[in-house]
Amino acid sequence: MPLVSQVLTLDPTFQVLRPEPIVPLAILLLVILVIPILFERLRLPALLGLVGSGVVLGPSGWRLFEPELPMMTLLSDIGLVYLMFITGLEFNIPLFRQQQSRSLIFGAFSFLLPLKLGTLGGRFLDFSWHSSILIGCFLSSHSLLAYPIINRLGLTNNQAVTMTMGATIFKDIGTLLILTVSIVSFHSGAFSFSEIITILGWVIIYLMIVLVGFDWASQEFFRRSGDEEGNKFLCVLMSVFLAVVIAQLMGLNKIVGFFLAGLVVNEAIGEGPVKEKLIFIGSVLFIPIFFIYLGLRIDLPAFFAGYSTIKLLLLILVGLIVGKFMASVLAKLVYRYSWQETLTIWSLSLPLAGTTLAVAVGGYRSGLLSGEVLNTAIILVLITATLGPWLTSLMAVGCAMNLTCSSLAEVSQITLSQQQSQSSQGNFTIIVPIQNPQTQKYLMEMAALLACQSQGKVLPLAIAHATSQMDAPQLDTAWQRNETLLAKAIAQSQLLGAQAEPLLRIDDAFAPGICRAAREQKANLIIIGWGKRTGLRARLLGNVIDNVLWASHCPVAVARLVESPKKIQRILVPIENLITPTLTPVQFAQTLADANQSQITLINVCDRRTSASQISARREHLSQWVSNLAVPNPPEIQIFTHENPTQAILQAARLYDLVVLPFIRNRTIPGGLAMSDVTTELARQLTCSIIILGEPQRHHKLALSKNKLLCS
Repeated sequence: MPLVSQVLTLDPTFQVLRPEPIVPLAILLLVILVIPILFERLRLPALLGLVGSGVVLGPSGWRLFEPELPMMTLLSDIGLVYLMFITGLEFNIPLFRQQQSRSLIFGAFSFLLPLKLGTLGGRFLDFSWHSSILIGCFLSSHSLLAYPIINRLGLTNNQAVTMTMGATIFKDIGTLLILTVSIVSFHSGAFSFSEIITILGWVIIYLMIVLVGFDWASQEFFRRSGDEEGNKFLCVLMSVFLAVVIAQLMGLNKIVGFFLAGLVVNEAIGEGPVKEKLIFIGSVLFIPIFFIYLGLRIDLPAFFAGYSTIKLLLLILVGLIVGKFMASVLAKLVYRYSWQETLTIWSLSLPLAGTTLAVAVGGYRSGLLSGEVLNTAIILVLITATLGPWLTSLMAVGCAMNLTCSSLAEVSQITLSQQQSQSSQGNFTIIVPIQNPQTQKYLMEMAALLACQSQGKVLPLAIAHATSQMDAPQLDTAWQRNETLLAKAIAQSQLLGAQAEPLLRIDDAFAPGICRAAREQKANLIIIGWGKRTGLRARLLGNVIDNVLWASHCPVAVARLVESPKKIQRILVPIENLITPTLTPVQFAQTLADANQSQITLINVCDRRTSASQISARREHLSQWVSNLAVPNPPEIQIFTHENPTQAILQAARLYDLVVLPFIRNRTIPGGLAMSDVTTELARQLTCSIIILGEPQRHHKLALSKNKLLCS
């Protein structure tokens, strides 16, 4: 027993506190809160820190937790099934349909080749056929842990990348089906062809019930119940657990049920607050506890003491690297990808996480895999979760820089023409909610400057919260208060020379009221004041800004103004994505700059390893893109090399009055944890005025068609 463990065991205070269930839970919450933040700052996967924390707290370390602890078993089970549920819920089905044939073909390559190599490796080490096949399943799937890197570089719509992302659904379903067949045949003692056909028949029936029946029932319920988030949330949870009950009644593994349930409700609920809350609950609590549980299961002394375990890890790792590379080369030969794209595909398909861990834990609990193999699978996931994104950051940069200036100019011209056609359909209309008197003055100044420059009008909006009776005193009080706010807003707009029309309405909620009013008035822009989004309640339930960003039909400018907009003279606009840069922040900044005679600077941050020729190409791309704006005072272009884009932008922002940022929603990577984005970090640390611009969801769909040019 380690010395630290002996000290803790002899400590009387520890002996008193250890039996209390609240103490282990408090320790778990502390680890979940601190470790991911620490490892993100170290630029390491949070998964690595959580599993390492489990090793330190478990039998191989301080012995504070035991894997068989009932609380840990229950929470880890919830975390495992929630992990598979989120894997299905987060899968990009429209993207898969866009590259369906290629995804299926590449999925077959990258599924069968590693599966065969892993199975042969297991047989070479004298494992049974059941165990060897499950070892092969470790290698047959992959998780998109490198998605933030691909998204930052603007490669999410590249055909090669899209194909790799779409292949995950084929590989996940195939891997989970093999797990189900192996467990059922192992416990029944039969591995005959007829037994396999019977199991597959039940699986097909189950797929029809869940994917067709549940999908129809969910969409029908959502259509009839309206936009009530509570009803949607409960319907999703009921569908998930009902699907798992049906799976267990049919003798199928519950992991398969949760994954397919995620796929079912994926399109039914769409992108919105309900989906975000479902993901948030799992990603901040249950999934991290599952990763800590995996760390508790690792027996470090046994792993390093046995040569066979290390030999198994090396054999599986080599099989994974070789198998994925062979599949990538086959895709290159079939679809004639460049070597840069081929290596990007290979690096994207290396990381293992959710499905691999589900197979390892499921095989271990069913008796098919030993603790030695489970330890190997966990360490394999940690290695690939670190190695894969690092390789992607090296390979994908070159793939991104291969884009020609002509293609970039063509895409920019398409975006400009679409936005100009939208503006020409009517007068430029700006909605300004004025619920907060503290932010009303600067918001109205901002809207007035933009309206005067665009020959548009400002609609100050006040919403009186609806009550059960329209003659209630509370409603009369709110109505009178809002009329006073509107009168001040109109007077302020007239002083600035802007056309303004007051808008007062009754609604049962502020966010839907803002979005409905904007739609009714055919608004082109919503300017809303900054609101705090801190604490568990705000992140779980959201706030007005979150819901407006989700539901609005037009761009939304979230403003935190520390001084009058009329004093803004220097504006900084970070451009993170060179391939598909959004024009909305730049056009917004340009309109404001023209009104104030201000100067705009576009900044792009690249890695320190970027060569001089690549930096020159980046500058040429941005120059070509800026030239398409056709403005008399074009923005200045600056390119910096820095290992941390956030810190580089923070240093540059010290000399500017305003920073205009695109809104990038946090995204949970299938098989991973929720990751923070550059916009969130900048908004937290910047001290100057900030505008965060969010575009409606339909703009993301339009981006798919616009970026087809980039894939040719």
